[in-house]
Amino acid sequence: MNKITITGLFMAALILFLVIFPVQAGTNPPQVVYATPTPGADGRIVYVVKAADNCISISLLTGVQLEELRRLNGLDEACTLQEGQQLLIGIADKPAQQATATPIGQVPTPTLPPGTGDICVYLFTDTNGNAIPDDSETALAGGAISVTDREGRISLTGETNAVEAVCFEALIEGDYNISVAVPEGYNATTLLNYPLKLSGGDTSILDFGAQPGSQLIEPTPSEGGRSPLLGLIGAVLILGGAGLGFYVARMGRSG
Repeated sequence: MNKITITGLFMAALILFLVIFPVQAGTNPPQVVYATPTPGADGRIVYVVKAADNCISISLLTGVQLEELRRLNGLDEACTLQEGQQLLIGIADKPAQQATATPIGQVPTPTLPPGTGDICVYLFTDTNGNAIPDDSETALAGGAISVTDREGRISLTGETNAVEAVCFEALIEGDYNISVAVPEGYNATTLLNYPLKLSGGDTSILDFGAQPGSQLIEPTPSEGGRSPLLGLIGAVLILGGAGLGFYVARMGRSG
């Protein structure tokens, strides 16, 4: 059998093998699809933490940088999360309105003035430090509030109370910065500065948390202001003096 015949038989066998055993394409794992949560009335986009979530997985899933995730939610260095916790992952911009041409023969519609909205600030006693106002946690009074717009036209101040949120009403829509200073003796558990885009007709309620700080316990002085240790030393000295006097007296009699 010559070389040409052997080569022909080999090619025929190869073609038969490919027909009987076609190459199977590898099965790819299903694509993970993440739907961006719908922004709330105040434009905030919130992600709810699931049981197996951590900061790295949420960062990869949502596209929010890890440091930005910490900054937006006031998380610690360990990025501690709890199941069901609401994480702020962004703020939606108001969609731009497209200009339309006025048909010939119609009177142009006058440009409406900017709309107005309300900004409410709620400072709560975050007893468990989870940065979420739970049902058992109450409002905290004595916090200083500052509301300013980025154009420098509006600068308002106020103070939190122990009953409800403090609202600044009829503010012109635009970009604002809201900050809170917690009362003395408390430590913040959330961010104290928050940028907000206010749209006409919106009422935005911002939650800020604070936890009571640790207090040093002063030692209670002994009754009468005397130290027990000094009393013990005095008693030892008295007994030692009495013993020395007895010894000298005895030696004198012996002489």
